[in-house]
Amino acid sequence: MPELELRHLRAVRTIAEEGSVTRAATRLGLTQPALSAQLRTVERLVGGQLFDRTRNGCVPTDLGRRVLGTARLVLDEMAQLMANTRETDRRGPLFFGCPPILYFAKLVEGLRGLNADVRAEVRPSSAEIVDMLEAGQIHVALFEFFDGMHARDLAGIELRKLVTEPAFVALPETDPLAAQEEVGLAQLADRDWVTPPKQHIGSRTQMFQACADAGFVPRLTHHTGEASMARGLVAAGCVSFAAAPSRTGEGIVIRRLRGMPLMTDIFVATRRDSPVAGRAHEVFACAAEAYRSVLDRNPEYRRWWDAHPEAHPEFT
Repeated sequence: MPELELRHLRAVRTIAEEGSVTRAATRLGLTQPALSAQLRTVERLVGGQLFDRTRNGCVPTDLGRRVLGTARLVLDEMAQLMANTRETDRRGPLFFGCPPILYFAKLVEGLRGLNADVRAEVRPSSAEIVDMLEAGQIHVALFEFFDGMHARDLAGIELRKLVTEPAFVALPETDPLAAQEEVGLAQLADRDWVTPPKQHIGSRTQMFQACADAGFVPRLTHHTGEASMARGLVAAGCVSFAAAPSRTGEGIVIRRLRGMPLMTDIFVATRRDSPVAGRAHEVFACAAEAYRSVLDRNPEYRRWWDAHPEAHPEFT
């Protein structure tokens, strides 16, 4: 009788991370039929379906989430075992990188619990962070989905989705739309927008598609990657997309977008040759705890979060 093997656990984990059997097969160096056959074997052995096929891709079922949690623990433990038996000494500083995030300090604090010597790099774009991760310049990374991400070679890296986060919008507190609980994207067609420089907009394609679906091309008038400057421009009359945990105040209000037309996946990545090899599940727990710490900055987001557990299925 067939038994579960590490390759089966690896297949389940990769399908969950990629949200697609086809993309997972490419990452694992397999054909799509071969990976589908492995998935059917696992489902037969555990006695049920592990993924639902939805318009958003492969989503773990309740059974799938249980199997996935065990798979990650086993694979992390195996990576730790291999790391401990190799002659290479991986002790030393833990290098962490991310784009600007609201929970940066909290995440660094959590990582210090895994390695006392944490050295952090903040770069303007998620693509630049992944460049550093691939080159081995950082060991642990947190980044958002960006155009071209699926083409990256992430071999030797444990990749796990932290959360799917909706974009909110920042408006001047004097704007008539500020009185609404939610704002339709089409209502912003005549506004001047503040965005990061175009090379730093990770999901530029998604942003333009959402605006096109709303019937307009955004007027990208100002470009800055510095948060306080962006907030000042919004307070002076512009609008901007905003991270969901952003806080109302200092002349601006944060409002949800009707229908949540922009959703961004946020990932945690750990190199398997890092000082925390085999502890990717602990790195994820640090990131999850740091993210929780900013949820209440935006009460509207907190309500949305509580009402949409499917956006963060692995938070407990």
